[in-house]
Amino acid sequence: MKLKNDLMLRKVAGAWVAVSVGDTASFTGMLTLNETGATLWKALESGSDRRALIDALTAEYEVDELTAAADVDRFLKKLGDAGCLEEA
Repeated sequence: MKLKNDLMLRKVAGAWVAVSVGDTASFTGMLTLNETGATLWKALESGSDRRALIDALTAEYEVDELTAAADVDRFLKKLGDAGCLEEA
């Protein structure tokens, strides 16, 4: 899985937002992300897989691996449901 190429993450007025910058039928809205979501998004932009996303959370935040895995799975499901992901 990876982020679709026509999505961009930017910090606007102190909030992280992801928007489509291309001609996309699957995602036409905007996502607002917290700092954790932005950390995961940036890791996905770098080509991280699920394991690397979990590692990124445990390295950046005081969270155990089980909680990080649940958070990553929830985040990936939300991105998938929004049409932001594609198979690598």
